[in-house]
Amino acid sequence: MQHPGPPQFMAVGESVQLAPRDPDPDADYSWRVRSAPVASSLELDEDTAVVQFTPDAAGQYVVELDAPDVTYTLTVRVFPGSYLPAGSARSGASGMSGMSGYSGQSGSARPTGFSGGASGSGSAIGDADRGRGGRPRIRLDATVEDGVVVVRADPQPNPDSATDRDDLVVEFVVDDRDEIDDAAVETDGWELRVPLSAVGDRLRVHAVALDETYSVPDAVTVEREAAADGGFTEAETDAVQTDVTSHADGSGAGSASVSRPNDPPQWSREVTLYEIYVRGYASDDEDADNTFEALEKRLDYLESLGIDCLWLTPVLQNDHAPHGYNIVDFYSIAEDLGTREDYERFVEAAHDRGMKVLFDLVLNHSARDHPFFEDAYKNPDSEYYDWYEWREDGEPGTYFDWEYIANFDHRNLDVRRYLLDAVDMWAEVVDGFRCDMAWAVPDTFWQEIRDRVKAKDPEFLFLDETIPYIADFHEGMFDMHFDTTLYFTLRQVGRGDEPAERILDAIEQRTQVGFPDHATFMLYLENHDETRYIVECGEDEALAAAGALFTLPGVPMVYGGQEIGQRGRRDALAWDHARDDIREHYERLIEVRDETPALRYDGTFRRIDYETDTDRAIAFVRDHDDGSYLCALNFAPGATTVDVGDLAVDATDIVSGDSVAAEGGIRVDDVVVCPLA
Repeated sequence: MQHPGPPQFMAVGESVQLAPRDPDPDADYSWRVRSAPVASSLELDEDTAVVQFTPDAAGQYVVELDAPDVTYTLTVRVFPGSYLPAGSARSGASGMSGMSGYSGQSGSARPTGFSGGASGSGSAIGDADRGRGGRPRIRLDATVEDGVVVVRADPQPNPDSATDRDDLVVEFVVDDRDEIDDAAVETDGWELRVPLSAVGDRLRVHAVALDETYSVPDAVTVEREAAADGGFTEAETDAVQTDVTSHADGSGAGSASVSRPNDPPQWSREVTLYEIYVRGYASDDEDADNTFEALEKRLDYLESLGIDCLWLTPVLQNDHAPHGYNIVDFYSIAEDLGTREDYERFVEAAHDRGMKVLFDLVLNHSARDHPFFEDAYKNPDSEYYDWYEWREDGEPGTYFDWEYIANFDHRNLDVRRYLLDAVDMWAEVVDGFRCDMAWAVPDTFWQEIRDRVKAKDPEFLFLDETIPYIADFHEGMFDMHFDTTLYFTLRQVGRGDEPAERILDAIEQRTQVGFPDHATFMLYLENHDETRYIVECGEDEALAAAGALFTLPGVPMVYGGQEIGQRGRRDALAWDHARDDIREHYERLIEVRDETPALRYDGTFRRIDYETDTDRAIAFVRDHDDGSYLCALNFAPGATTVDVGDLAVDATDIVSGDSVAAEGGIRVDDVVVCPLA
């Protein structure tokens, strides 16, 4: 199906790339605007398969894509330009075109510390008593009640907004791909209703909450199972009602199920991630026949550490750079690492130990040593010339003056086909993608890739590297996000440039910039691009920062060697000089998080009042139905005392097993986790 995908929400001043999905590069495609607001004079380039949609007026647009098999329609809801999100991923900037995914654009990143954006709802937004203060949030759930699908929205104002929750407006859009008769859809405030009899195989509903901005959209899906004769019986309908009403996550028996496509995979919420720099991690093994065999020998160690998800830096055939991100063949394993069979054997061995494996997916660029680029360079007659971005001086488009790569032009259907086929190949082998330079690839292409992969494996993980993070990337693109704000904050606190209280601000910023509550974040101190934390900040600070990874909300990631005190960023790991005390610190933190529900995905985060004699210590609470815990971190050398006032605390630290009771509070060396009494 070459339908261009889900409905789009945007504001005047934003631009989005539209393209046929699963394209045939040899086919003809054309676009046109079927309906538009009265004030719009927008026209699309009918002879271009991939178009840039840049609305000129607020309201609802319906565009049509003529594909070889059928004509598809796509709804685009556009809000007034006065509600344009600041730092929008789709707003024009400098560069060749200002479009998302183009070199020269500013990276489309929301500035760190910004607490919202802007957008609006058309006619309905004026009825709300809107306050000032940032993007709202929304969650959709669905049930089937008396033969009717009921979709309920749960909108929440931004924490900095003065708007009352009851004044928030919700706008729903039914997915064009499901061909639901408009007359069958009824909306009433925060609810949408559709008779089950009007639903074919599937109903997908999308919605935004509206205040001074529009929220990151959310979606919910209701899927029906056909009877043997192709229809749906009354008995099946009753089963749907019971199942969906009782199990909003779609679990259980029945002829229909409800799913929330923007929720992260269940397994990914609880893991401890571990990054392996493939050309250094096990390079000391002189007996292994290949790198993957050497890595496989380390799996028992990683299992004993408590690791259950591995991210390997790129493993595809690349140029001279050992990091592997300059790829010359998207379909072949790097010869210096081993064969595809060796790689798959490693993945299988990881699976045997209960570990997931992430593939480092690079879709923005190829190496300049790629044969397609070599053919295209300074050769406009090359069949691959239009595969790449070109500057006026004839050099390829790129970011940061990187001299060994060249940016793909994702407007080219051959490029999309080439990359989609590579995605299909590697998605069959691994459990998720760590998506390199995610901000530099058109967002609608990510939506297509995600839908494509999750149609076969709904539990496949998409993790985006976007610096700084972008809340809109949780709209049908990624499940988990690099928490770049927390990363930079932990560095600043570790160096003594900022008080530790900024760490708590960094956690709250997620909500302030508009991330929905169901988004997950990868927490990290270092990776292959960064100086080791222990080198930049110090040993005491590194122990406290490790505590932050395993007590703050999110999924902790350990960069290979971090847990043994490794000091070199990409050096061969100094296994013979491993620090047992640091490794034991990590082992215990991993164990405590695994055993304590309050420290994991379902545990909530709560700021508390506390006093301490240093600005390098903090305290907070993690709450869960199974128990609440006081967490305290100290980045200063030596112990400090943290006074939490009247908060009733059992002063037994579950990390060390020791009592940390002290005069005037609790004693904190680096990290303490104590049950609330």
